[in-house]
Amino acid sequence: MQPDYGVSQSDIPALLNDDHFWPDEPRTLDETGLSPTFVESILCQILMAAGALTGRKVAEAIGLPFGIVDRALADLRSRQIAKHISSAPLNDYCYGLTDAGNARALQHRNAFTYTGPAPVPLKEYLLSVEAQANQFAAIERAQLTEALSHITFEPAWLDFLGPAVNSNKGIFLYGPPGNGKSTLARCLTILRGESIWVPYAIIDDGMIIKVFDAAYHKPLNAVSEDNGIVNSNNYDRRWVRIERPTVVVGGELTLDNLEMRHDARSNTCEAPLQLKSNCGSLLVDDFGRQRVAPAELLNRWIVPLENRIDFLTLPTGKKISVPFEQMVIFSTNLQPADLVDEAFLRRVPFKIEISDPTPQEFLELFQRACHGMGFPWRPEVVKQLISGFFLASKRPLRRCYARDLLQQVQAYCVFRGEPLDLRVEYLQHACRNYFGTLKMDY
Repeated sequence: MQPDYGVSQSDIPALLNDDHFWPDEPRTLDETGLSPTFVESILCQILMAAGALTGRKVAEAIGLPFGIVDRALADLRSRQIAKHISSAPLNDYCYGLTDAGNARALQHRNAFTYTGPAPVPLKEYLLSVEAQANQFAAIERAQLTEALSHITFEPAWLDFLGPAVNSNKGIFLYGPPGNGKSTLARCLTILRGESIWVPYAIIDDGMIIKVFDAAYHKPLNAVSEDNGIVNSNNYDRRWVRIERPTVVVGGELTLDNLEMRHDARSNTCEAPLQLKSNCGSLLVDDFGRQRVAPAELLNRWIVPLENRIDFLTLPTGKKISVPFEQMVIFSTNLQPADLVDEAFLRRVPFKIEISDPTPQEFLELFQRACHGMGFPWRPEVVKQLISGFFLASKRPLRRCYARDLLQQVQAYCVFRGEPLDLRVEYLQHACRNYFGTLKMDY
């Protein structure tokens, strides 16, 4: 059953081009979904901030076609809000504000302050998420193996991870710390596809909501060779093509991060984390140690996890329903049943233990790390480390130890002016620093 965001399924095919979502370039102001007054507000604020700009520079700044912007600027000039300062190439002009225009811009700034790319209407965003969520294709064992090829893993994990990814349901990754649960979660995101489109901002009920976040969204070229799109110029510049996002939150997570964050000075909003992770993954790292209690997070997300719809409240008081279309992964060092109640556990149906590596896996991890960091590979030295330190002291093996100990050895060698090498005495020194113990049985 498809979630109902309040949009028509019949609208979705019009957004697809060769089975890929494609934001078509608007040809008229009406097709942008924005009112003339709103466009005037952005134009006035941009010109007031810049002093003077050509029409094409203004169009580039707000992400609308030059033809639409040129007509809007001509209208402002006819109303003596904007003026020609000089001519510009390609039948363009350099524009500035008149005294009346500066006064008008200040009035607009009292309502809101925004000079970024023009927003898209909320309905267009809802359609884009539904269209791109529908592009998910079920993965097979070979694809999952390839996605995990650069890390070591137990083959038995595949039969648990694969169905979890295909289900698009919540996942608990649990087990001892230092075994790569966060790294594994990032690998799973790749399986959802390479890229999606997101708007820089959306607008509803007069409120601008910023969606694009450089901290989580990595921009890509608008067109790739494999996406079936021929015309690389004919797209709406209010949208940006990004790598499918993985939003990672840790101990800093609060309930405020899951709601619209209103900036009173600019009267604009910042989208919550779950909106920024739509069509990607949301990883709640080290779950159970956040500033928000697990029970509070349960109460906030129990409906979205069940129905794939989230409800947000705008500063105007209006409630909107938005997609909750991401793979939600909870990574924890604790047993899931010790953190949340049965109702929450039912809504996160996949619980996968990420266990400590076997001695053979630990050897493979060390070998990979040695090759990656430029160390010669000496398996007999690592075997001595396993038997003489870890097994002798009953200290469990962790997947992070190979990288961490080699970084210690690297720093030691650089300080002493010696070439990188894998020696027993170097690893002894690394273990003293890392574990704070001198007890090694070699």
